[in-house]
Amino acid sequence: MPAKPDRPDAPDNVWAAAQRDLDLAAERLNMDEGMHRVLRVPKRELEVHFPVTLDDGSVQAFTGYRVHHNLNRGPATGGVRYTQDLTLDLVRANAMLNTWKSALLEVPWGGAMGGVVVNPRRLSVNERQGLTRRYATEISLLIGPERDIPTPDVNTGSQTMAWIMDTYSMHHGHTIPAIVTGKPMAIGGTRGRRESTSRGAFHCIAAACRARGLALGEARVAIQGFGRVGTTLAEMLSDAGARVVAIADDRTAVANPSGIDVAAAVDWIHRHDSITDCPGTEPIERTDLFGVDCDVLVSAGLQNQVTAEAADALRAGILAEAANSPTTPEADAILRDRGIVVVPDILCSAGGLLLGYFEWVQDTQAFFWADREIAAELERIMAAAFAGVLATAERQRVDLRGAAMMVAVGRVAEATALRGLYP
Repeated sequence: MPAKPDRPDAPDNVWAAAQRDLDLAAERLNMDEGMHRVLRVPKRELEVHFPVTLDDGSVQAFTGYRVHHNLNRGPATGGVRYTQDLTLDLVRANAMLNTWKSALLEVPWGGAMGGVVVNPRRLSVNERQGLTRRYATEISLLIGPERDIPTPDVNTGSQTMAWIMDTYSMHHGHTIPAIVTGKPMAIGGTRGRRESTSRGAFHCIAAACRARGLALGEARVAIQGFGRVGTTLAEMLSDAGARVVAIADDRTAVANPSGIDVAAAVDWIHRHDSITDCPGTEPIERTDLFGVDCDVLVSAGLQNQVTAEAADALRAGILAEAANSPTTPEADAILRDRGIVVVPDILCSAGGLLLGYFEWVQDTQAFFWADREIAAELERIMAAAFAGVLATAERQRVDLRGAAMMVAVGRVAEATALRGLYP
């Protein structure tokens, strides 16, 4: 049965938006209608409901998901997210995005996504471990090092991946490190993981600046979302000479047109869990960040942060999507009409997926790479992907998002057609 949106009338429904992006790419590619129908829906969806014993002895039931979008280019990969607002639509959309990311980078994987509807801050470490191990057991029907490789996402990290790896390995009677990526290095993780998404976004921003004739070292940057990706990216941009003039976390924002001391801001948010009152800055309304005078605005938070109102107010010439689906369809149309360059999420935020692939390759070979090899390979692949997207955009006279989708969807469609239908 075709996958339907949880709320098809909602303007911010990320699944409907993801399907619309595919529809446009299919039209531009003159795609066969049958192929379009195949790519428009996930291959399979698993919804699970499972009990977990809490520390006080009570039992609570949780809902979890794992979705495979397309596996015709290889095993699936995608995050495990723990949030209270997780929906099946969000999981579907991110699984589809991961299919396009893999194809765009020419990584031989397909797309998956999963998670549990939960507020992890209300759980103890012991309860989180119990929830993770039970969830891993429930989705073990789908996952495997040659089938589906889970990765960290919002509110999950290396410890979560270690629990999943151990649970899966215990079920099979031997250690299987390649079942997940994003693990601690002590059990098969890779160097460079923490900064991978930020490093990939950094290379995309640098390439976008070059394409517009702007020196990165002279760029003024505003950063929306100051978690792991945003803080690390801010450090990289600052080291390259860029001036960070505004920062927003998930609640507040600050600015300094003369430049914010990034090292001090990162230290401040680590100690206070908020950018409020950061020394050397002035408070601004969080929504006013989009109207700050700058050259590059980075969206490194959650989905749907760049709304139509934000797009109207945006003063940057480049918007870098360092998060998944940060721009609403209405905002995207406004940005396109205004001539603002949007470096799309399937390219700009793909560094984490790429490092996951590096980790998986190293695990399967039991041979690990040096930092310089990882950094060099990431830069090479991201640069090639950006160049290919830019060339397609110029040749087809479309924006970067349209070009990225054409490249990625075309590769997945080609693999699907070559494999044919069984039976």
